[in-house]
This record gives sequence, C-alpha cells and structure tokens, in this order.
Amino acid sequence: MRLFFVAITFFSFLQSAQVAAQNNAVVVELFTSQGCSACPPADEILRELAQRDDVIALALHVDYWDYIGWVDVFGRPEHSERQQAYARAAKATMVYTPQMVVGGIDLMIGSRPMQVMDAIQSHARRDNPFDLRLTRTGDMVIIAASPGLPGEYDVQLVRYLPLQSVDIRRGENAGQKLDYANVVTSWDVLDQWNGTTPLDLHAQAAGPEPVVVILQRSGNGPIVGAARLR
Repeated sequence: MRLFFVAITFFSFLQSAQVAAQNNAVVVELFTSQGCSACPPADEILRELAQRDDVIALALHVDYWDYIGWVDVFGRPEHSERQQAYARAAKATMVYTPQMVVGGIDLMIGSRPMQVMDAIQSHARRDNPFDLRLTRTGDMVIIAASPGLPGEYDVQLVRYLPLQSVDIRRGENAGQKLDYANVVTSWDVLDQWNGTTPLDLHAQAAGPEPVVVILQRSGNGPIVGAARLR
C-alpha cells in the first residue's frame, strides 16, 4: 500500500510540474526486460517521464533474461553491453533489471520513483558545459555545439520508438499486455570530440523516429549535453 501511495504521489507530481522544452535535458536510461517480473513498475515510471520535455527517457531492453522462456522482442546484446560498461565505470559488481542510469553517472533501482526523481532534479540544477543544437534537413541531422570543457567525449546518435505494446505469452510476465515508451532501436557513436573546437557534424537520420544526440565523456562517464528532435 505504501509503495502504491508513493507511486501515485510521484505521478501526480509529474503531471503538475511545470516543464519547458529545452536542449540539454536530463537523460534517463532504463535497462529493462519483458522477461523480468519486477520491471513493469519501472516501465510505467519511464512512460511518465517520457511525457516531459526536460527529460529524455530511453528504454534499453537487455537480452540476458531471454533464457527463462520469453525472448524480449526489443532486447539487444549491445544494450546489455552498455549496462555492463556502466557497472565497470561505477566499479559495481553486478547488473540487474530494472536499473536506471541518470545523467550517465547515477545508478539506481528503476522502480524507486522518489529516488529517480531526486536524481533528475539534482542533474537539472547543474549547468552543462555545452549548448548542443540539432537541426534537420531532409534525412540529415546537423549537430552543433560551441567549445566548452576540454575532454574526450563520445558524440552519440540514438533512435527510438515512442510507444509500443506487446502481448507477453511466456516467462514471468506471461498473460500480460505491456506498454513500453521510447524503446531504443539504435545507439551509434558518431565521433569523438575534444570539446575545445566547435562541433559540426552531419549524420543520416532517415525515417520518422525521434532523434536524440548525447554528448558523454568517453568510457561511460557523465552526460554533458543532450538534445532531441521529435
């Protein structure tokens, strides 16, 4: 009952919060699986976060639950590898689902809404060192940022499906029809950038799916800039 009350309070806060469209939104990554019985509450939290303009919520479905009887139709080994890279960067001894990573550095259980909200608010108060800007021309996306903090940064392009529904027929969630928001379909590193010269990249981004560009310190470090084209 207490968990239900906390969840209702969290969702009410999201619906009443005043948000403004902006670049450099807070990136929230959820590592989840259709084969994980503990994941649907975290998937629901991500669906709520996906409605905010100041948060870029991304669902990365992993493949290491597939052995128990249901193969996640969105699961990708590269998502599992990204989660493991976060664990190595944080010197964590294990990975699990549901897990959220906020801003590239704060790792937490994805079904704890108030902890997730606290992390988002903490990152929202920080000033990113780069003002990342995206424009689209046909199938091309132009990525621009002014010089800022020197370092080694990965320029990453992400595509996702905004909303998908799946009937789960086997495994721990058998018999449920589950809704998933912002399901990542591709995550590509376009280039490395030193942060000291103007960033000017052109990337192919055909199709109607939203486009997200993320600047992140190499080695799964902090996310220092993010922008989205819907």
